[in-house]
Amino acid sequence: MKTRFVLINTSHAGNVGAAARAMKTMGFDDLVLVAPRWPNVLRREETIQRASGALDVLENARIVATLDEALDGMSHLCATAMTPRDFGPPTVEPRAHFEMLLKKERLAQAVAPLQAENAKEGDAAEPAQPSAGNTGVAFLFGSERFGMTNDDVYRCHAALSIPTNPHFGSLNLGAAIQVIAYDWRQALGGFAVQDATPARVQADAAQVAGMLTHWEHALTQIGFLDPAAPKKLMPRLNQLFNRAQLSPEEIHILRGVAKAMIETAQAKR
Repeated sequence: MKTRFVLINTSHAGNVGAAARAMKTMGFDDLVLVAPRWPNVLRREETIQRASGALDVLENARIVATLDEALDGMSHLCATAMTPRDFGPPTVEPRAHFEMLLKKERLAQAVAPLQAENAKEGDAAEPAQPSAGNTGVAFLFGSERFGMTNDDVYRCHAALSIPTNPHFGSLNLGAAIQVIAYDWRQALGGFAVQDATPARVQADAAQVAGMLTHWEHALTQIGFLDPAAPKKLMPRLNQLFNRAQLSPEEIHILRGVAKAMIETAQAKR
């Protein structure tokens, strides 16, 4: 489903950069600005700095004069407005609304082949429906000082309300865009978590066995292990280290400890 973020009458250049950054982290790049305060906002230094590397989103962004131009090709419009109004679209929690929206999209995709088959057979009784996959959702954000106008909100199908502290629900524009972008990406399937560290390599059985032999010698040297009556000390240590799933680096550390124990015991003699 096509996704567009629309910023209306944005007054702070930095927020445009923050919006680009928030969008890029969630894999979106369709940004449209409606009559921003600065005609050159996409090239201002503050915008570029706050984008923090999302320059491709800024390069792809468009500035238009009217909301009509910004919404071209979009079929489902979501306002982001918390100010109470006498009437207008229903106020909904983003995640629940996104789930409902995607269910409708999947249903449309399932019905589309049947409609196409009926059309081939000349069945004119059913009115033509929009093709699945040709829909687009637009998220509208108003100016930082005044939010969205009533007329702009009335055009939308839903007014998204991010659940916040009931005593302090104020969100920076960039933060609000990040939350909406995240929830929408999660609804679309999300991204896999990226490992911050390399994949762990486990030591093989020979490395563990060599380390245990080294430790057996060290424990004997310090008098902790009696070779004549070892009982089950070494098998228990073997099980302990197996549960730990040691890496080769950790094996190296433990062998260093064993070496230090041996050297210390020999120095005291």
